[in-house]
Amino acid sequence: MAESKIIPCPSCDTLNRVPVERLGQGGKCGQCGQPLFQAKPVALDTARFDKHAGSELPLVVDFWAPWCGPCRTMAPVFEAAAAEIEPKARLAKVDTDAEQGLAARYRIQAIPTLVIFKGGKEIARRSGALPPGELRRWVSQQIEA
Repeated sequence: MAESKIIPCPSCDTLNRVPVERLGQGGKCGQCGQPLFQAKPVALDTARFDKHAGSELPLVVDFWAPWCGPCRTMAPVFEAAAAEIEPKARLAKVDTDAEQGLAARYRIQAIPTLVIFKGGKEIARRSGALPPGELRRWVSQQIEA
């Protein structure tokens, strides 16, 4: 049997089994029919967070706030990176003002802070805005390690 990964739908959070060799082909959610990869970060709240962070697909989370200058600078870089990094990882954003419980749970003390999760465990963390090339390089190094 071919190796597969369980991937949450970015639209409805339904878990979908996708053969690894077909990840690059995208695929659609079996429940809502939306694409499993949308080439943009997924906005997560507390209710959705654990399902996505617990996925077998690495999750790169940008913890940010709307009033933060460096966060606003980083936003288009992070958005563009989603199109390049998927389907190797999913990118998501968590507004620390709206989701203070998540920010406290992961001890977010500076923003923007990027945290990479795989299988529900934090595997890497980095604070501060990053230029596009450095962001892609850092994510690649962490998810391939």
